[in-house]
Parts: sequence; structure tokens; C-alpha cells
Amino acid sequence: MEQGTIYTTAGAPLVPGLGRLLDRAGLARRVSGAGTVLIKPNLVDALAPPVTTPVDIVEALIDWLREACDVHIVIGEGTAANRHDTWYVFARLGYVDLARRKGVELVDLNSEQTVCRRRTDCRRWPELHLPLLAYDAFLLSVPVLKAHTMDAVTLTLKNMMGLAPPAHYQEGDSWKKSAFHRDLGQAVADLNRYRCPDFTLLDARVGMAEAHLFGPVCDPPVGMLVAGYDPVAVDARGASLLGKDWRQVEHIRRLHGELGLAEPLRIIEVEDEGGRNEKTGPDRHRLPAGLLMGVQGRAGTS
Repeated sequence: MEQGTIYTTAGAPLVPGLGRLLDRAGLARRVSGAGTVLIKPNLVDALAPPVTTPVDIVEALIDWLREACDVHIVIGEGTAANRHDTWYVFARLGYVDLARRKGVELVDLNSEQTVCRRRTDCRRWPELHLPLLAYDAFLLSVPVLKAHTMDAVTLTLKNMMGLAPPAHYQEGDSWKKSAFHRDLGQAVADLNRYRCPDFTLLDARVGMAEAHLFGPVCDPPVGMLVAGYDPVAVDARGASLLGKDWRQVEHIRRLHGELGLAEPLRIIEVEDEGGRNEKTGPDRHRLPAGLLMGVQGRAGTS
């Protein structure tokens, strides 16, 4: 894994930019021989993008994978919604239609066969049940850029919560992953110690500025795609794009130096015409003016 390295490009137009980004990251070589690629979007509920991963970026990813390599493609998610099942969310957000058009398999990770593994270094989850598919496939996470009301940000590390089966992690009639709410930062960190993404394509074209299920979007939109093999680096960059210090995000802080590097970041910028700039050092992203005002306005509040 390329620790501390991320790849970025402009988010529009989507198709050529995504292709250049994945080409530069060498993804085809990494997935060759994997057999199955599990694309894991963030479909936390039946809510429209940018709360959830828009279907267009997953479609573009499928098209690129089919052109670049010979793999079996599965789209898998386990929604957290307590009012709907995953198939309802798939249908509402266009994934059933996408799967039909592209001939790919849709999987409800909430009802997949699971395996229980144990780790002595995980205080919150000394044992964890996860779908067998998540271990057997190349896990390609496609989250969206979002702030979070309980844990500062929800990006690729937190996107792994969709793997957790409700049979083991739903408490009462609450949302389907509600056991994770207790000691959330440690819970997300431990989850990723069992299974973290092999590669992340972060959709930062818009961004949720203040919360993960509601509230304002980033104004102006962030307008970016971020990718990489190091999920800690991707999340550190995503936190920066939202005006947040990764050190204040517990699960990133806990995994820095273990599953990846939050700093220094080596940012490889893939330009529109295929030119590339590389820079190494602290991430000093200039925040969109509207978001910067929002961050300053919340200073001193919890």
C-alpha cells in the first residue's frame, strides 16, 4: 500500500477525469487476478445525493473496470435505515436499474453469510461478524464527502459500517448498526482493523458541510475526486476539504501510523489534460468561502 499517497482530480467532467485518476493510480494492475471486485457505496438511507453515493459515479467506475480488467463486479451495501431494507434503498436511489442495465450483481450485505473473527488488539470489538464476501473480494469503497454529527466526518473508514450485519449490531428498534454508537470512534477504528478498503474513490464533487443526513451542502461545491489505497490518507484529505483537523477525528487519529498515514500527505494531482503535479507535506487546502464562514461561525461550540 502507498501509505500517505492520494490522487486527486477535478470532478467534472466525470468520465474522463475518473478514468485518468484510476489510470494514474494503477488500479487495473492491483485488481487483476482479484476475481471479484466489491463496490461499496454509501447508501445509509433512501436519501438523495450528496447524502448518498450518486449512481453516476458507480456507473462510470463499472465502465472503467470492464474496459481495464476482467473481474466479476458486485455492488454491495447494508443500509443503516431502520424503516427500510437495503433493496428498497437500492431501488429508490437507482441501483436496481443500474445493475439491470450493466448486468452486475447487487448484494444486500445485511443478509449475507458472515464469518466471525477475533483480534486481541481490538478493545471495542474483540470479535466481529462480517460478510464473508467482504474478505474474499477486492473491496472498493465509494463514499461521499460528508461531515458527521457524532464523529466529525464520515468518509471511507466509516463507510465500512455498511458491512456490519444487523443480526449482530442492531440494538432494539433503532437503526441497523446502532451498537456502533457506543464508543463510536473506537468502534470504527476496530472495524477497519478487521477489514478496511483496498482502494477508495471518494466523491467530493459536492460535500455535506455540517451533517451526514441533513443540512447545507458545501457552497461552492468542492468539485473534486479523491482516490487512494491508504484509507487513512484519504480520510485525512477529506477532513481537510471539510475544514476539519484529522487529529480531532477519533477513528482517523487512532489508525494514523497503523493502517496508513494522515500526514505527511503526498498529493498527486491528475490534471485535465493528463498533466501531473506532485507535492509532499502538510495538506493546506483552501476552503470554499461559504464553508469557511460556516466553520468560523461554529467556533467555540461542541
